[in-house]
Amino acid sequence: MRILKIMLRTYIVGALLMLGLTFPVTAFAGLPIDTVRGHSDKVLEVLRDPSLKPESAKQLRKDKLRAISEKMFDFTELSKRTLAQNWKNLNPGQQQEFVELFKTLLGDTYADKILSYTDEKIVFNKEVSLTEKTVEVHSTVMRKTAEVPIIYRVILKDGVWRVYDVVVEGVSLTNNYRTQFREILSNKPPESLLETLRKKVGKSEQGSKK
Repeated sequence: MRILKIMLRTYIVGALLMLGLTFPVTAFAGLPIDTVRGHSDKVLEVLRDPSLKPESAKQLRKDKLRAISEKMFDFTELSKRTLAQNWKNLNPGQQQEFVELFKTLLGDTYADKILSYTDEKIVFNKEVSLTEKTVEVHSTVMRKTAEVPIIYRVILKDGVWRVYDVVVEGVSLTNNYRTQFREILSNKPPESLLETLRKKVGKSEQGSKK
């Protein structure tokens, strides 16, 4: 069974996810929309850097994007929301490992896709408060053939806004993975899910070294 079967829309989620893979290290009480917009520019700088365009610099580009993603995402929050009620079925050690594996998997899976980025324009439209500490930042990627809406769901923790979900054309990153992981955990123990992720991450790391 393929745990990470990615349909067309899911591909779009992954490909466009990295467009926003920046978040401020010191984004204290600033507006979420300003935070996302300002640091998305840093990702674009990486993608447009002439010195990083050669094939020989591919791994370096990936490393830079991965480092940015770690500053943007609240991977623990993302993991909890992805597993939903199944989160409590993992012991503390398994929860920690899941967060690390999921973080690596997302970075490795989507870094390849975003490297095909050309020169689309990103427009940040508005922010919508969900709760006192969660906000949706609405944006649009202006492609040559279509406009793609992207919503970043961010949460305020310790004075820093971080992303815990991304929605592209109505497809939620966490919901997509939740469905896949739930299928596994419905009849198998948490260790089975972790083992599947270990294998996925291992294959991805081997491929990046070729």
